[in-house]
Amino acid sequence: MNIERIVLAVAGIMAILTSTLAYYHHVYWLFFNAFIGLNLLQSAFTGFCPLASILKMFGKKNGHAFS
Repeated sequence: MNIERIVLAVAGIMAILTSTLAYYHHVYWLFFNAFIGLNLLQSAFTGFCPLASILKMFGKKNGHAFS
């Protein structure tokens, strides 16, 4: 599994998790959900993703987007 697939999988899981927590626990979890969306948006324009940098340090294989 390359870096792009891991980043997208983690972002999707976190978005679902925080949406569920906002529904069942407290609506303030939507702020974290918005942070996830903003981070995905800025990485689309800048190419910088903190999770991708961490995965590179652990030796994961690069894909095309996060080089």
